[in-house]
Amino acid sequence: MDHESQIARHLARRAGLVAPVVLVVVGLLRGIDGALSAAIGLAIVAANFLVAAKLLSWAVTKSVGAIYGAIFGGFFVRLAVLLGIVLALEPVSFIDVPVLVLTVAVTHLALLMWETRSVSITLAAPGLKPGNGEPSKTQA
Repeated sequence: MDHESQIARHLARRAGLVAPVVLVVVGLLRGIDGALSAAIGLAIVAANFLVAAKLLSWAVTKSVGAIYGAIFGGFFVRLAVLLGIVLALEPVSFIDVPVLVLTVAVTHLALLMWETRSVSITLAAPGLKPGNGEPSKTQA
């Protein structure tokens, strides 16, 4: 399994771990519409991480130029898709747009900061550090 997908799945799993807390807090503060909007925001964040990983995994098999294009172009395309999703959901009566946008922004940053503790930044052992919920190469 590639390192990008491994890290993205780990991030998505962590989004699932924080989801109950986020939904309860937002539900208490903004009601059921806020909780639904936060749930959609969490799903968008998890999907964004998984799509980014798939794109990078594909680019790695092509060329260095494809990697650069996937990183730079993929970021702007995914950002445009996120904007499109928010704009498409804005007229929906039960969507609390400020909660949706804040959930997407805050959880992206919070999950990435949380993930930095789990990622090995050495070329000798790229990907997740051993013992972070993913099977090691010898177990897989």
